[in-house]
Amino acid sequence: MAEERIEKIAEGIYENVGGKENVEKIVHCMTRVRMNIRDYDKVDLEKLKAVDGVLGVVEDETLQVVVGPGTVNKVAGRMVEMAGVKLGEEFSQSNMSIDELTAQNKAKAKEKYNKPSKFKAVLRSLSNIFVPLIPAFVGAGMIAGIAAILTNLITAKTLDATQWGQIVAVLGIINKGIFAYLAIYVGINAAQEFGATPSVGGVVGATIMLTGMNPEAPLKNLFTGQALSANQGGIIGVIFAVYLLSLLEKRLHKIIPEAIDIIVTPMLSILVIGLVTIFLIMPVAGFISDHLVGGINAVLKVGGPVSGFVLGALFLPMVMFGLHQILTPIHLQMIEKTGSTQLLPILAMAGGGQVGAALALWVRLRKNREFVNVVKGALPVGILGIGEPLIYAVTLPMGRPFITACIGGGIGGAFIGLMGNAGASAIGPSGVALIPLIVGGKWWVYVGGLLFAYLGGFVATYFFGVPKEEIAKAENYR
Repeated sequence: MAEERIEKIAEGIYENVGGKENVEKIVHCMTRVRMNIRDYDKVDLEKLKAVDGVLGVVEDETLQVVVGPGTVNKVAGRMVEMAGVKLGEEFSQSNMSIDELTAQNKAKAKEKYNKPSKFKAVLRSLSNIFVPLIPAFVGAGMIAGIAAILTNLITAKTLDATQWGQIVAVLGIINKGIFAYLAIYVGINAAQEFGATPSVGGVVGATIMLTGMNPEAPLKNLFTGQALSANQGGIIGVIFAVYLLSLLEKRLHKIIPEAIDIIVTPMLSILVIGLVTIFLIMPVAGFISDHLVGGINAVLKVGGPVSGFVLGALFLPMVMFGLHQILTPIHLQMIEKTGSTQLLPILAMAGGGQVGAALALWVRLRKNREFVNVVKGALPVGILGIGEPLIYAVTLPMGRPFITACIGGGIGGAFIGLMGNAGASAIGPSGVALIPLIVGGKWWVYVGGLLFAYLGGFVATYFFGVPKEEIAKAENYR
């Protein structure tokens, strides 16, 4: 009966706003279904108010239909389901010619019967989560890159710390918002992608930051008894947690009475998924971290081009899982004992592989102007050592280019491992911004490694890393 009621409310709203074809977009708040209307002359407000279940109508920048807490998410969800879109997505235009409509229906049928593999579906979801963050990545990344260069020049005593230190501090404050709170942004976008409540997704993302935890009495890993550390699990852990959130929320919406749904569902969702995140997802990531450090130490003992290739190739996956921070103690220990960290320049080659891969994709897919614009925005910050835009907006969503980018990073790492003695005097970003920190006049080794990483990532991606469907998409781009 409840589902029939929701169906009738959704149908009644559509019927009196001029049909689905008169709606541009649907979102909802706590009590109202909010619609962007194409032509208000087609809306019958009196009949709309008379629909059983509609508690009121508000005319503002959007047409707002009040259906009440607990009901609104179900009605809005059913309405977008009927339209074949997601919440917040644009509805397709209705004023198409017969040929255009036929082509659209043919494309939908093709998509229905030629569904992508589960792996490709996962990559597509990752793309949908991170693409909206590109402008923030690019803007903040450019500022971070400039700040990094200035910082390295100060460390190298090329610039005066008294004069330039305050400028660097201000730039740091401006650029660190996106990276410091990336887990929250990812949580919000992941919730939108998986059909959960965006604000609740943001709260789940914030959980891994362990905000408010007393450093004197940290939370313990249930499996090892060791202290949990903030951001353990990284944004991949956040995405998995929000996916679980979407499953739980949908279930709770069905069983919680509508009168208390708006209160009980978010409370239970945050509590349950928060506990799962802290006491299961984060400890698992901690287990991976511990074993990864042991593996890195073993690789370092091998030395030479072999260890350089392995470390350069594996660093990007570590960044994905937020595990790259565990290397900080190793860097610091090396600096303390030898005056420089020879590990950092090798790991920095991973970013060089990304740059090379992005350049290859630009060349192969240059007819896809939308994609090329994304690459143009992400490349400058990638060259400066900020890799997230290239990872999450360019290579990772396609799958294969991410792997060939890792190979490019491995090639650059192998070169540095072969030549040896290229160390950094302090921990800093990768890319060209790290050059001022290379000690002992070995900057040419680091630059050579970058060039090999660029070239390796480009060649591997150009010949082996571009998916056929992306080539076809670029060829047919209009």
